[in-house]
Amino acid sequence: MIDPATAPMTEKITSRLTAALSPTRLEVSNDSAQHAGHMGDDGSGETHFSVAVESAAFVGLNRVARQRLVNHALADLMAPGGIHALAIRARAPGEEA
Repeated sequence: MIDPATAPMTEKITSRLTAALSPTRLEVSNDSAQHAGHMGDDGSGETHFSVAVESAAFVGLNRVARQRLVNHALADLMAPGGIHALAIRARAPGEEA
């Protein structure tokens, strides 16, 4: 079992999005190394991420509403000292990328 206090951020993101959105596809990428030395880089290597998520929860929702669902699922991880930047690609099943 993963200890939530010490789990790498990628695992925490994956766990939260899986629980909240039951995705049919989910990719979480840690982009922190590309932002080393930039604003928001705290040296942890766990501050900048990209997610590509496909979920039936997005059917009928516009891009902003989909991003809100993702942000809501990760809200406590986005607090100061957590995720600094998150790129989101959210789509419903059957939609083109």
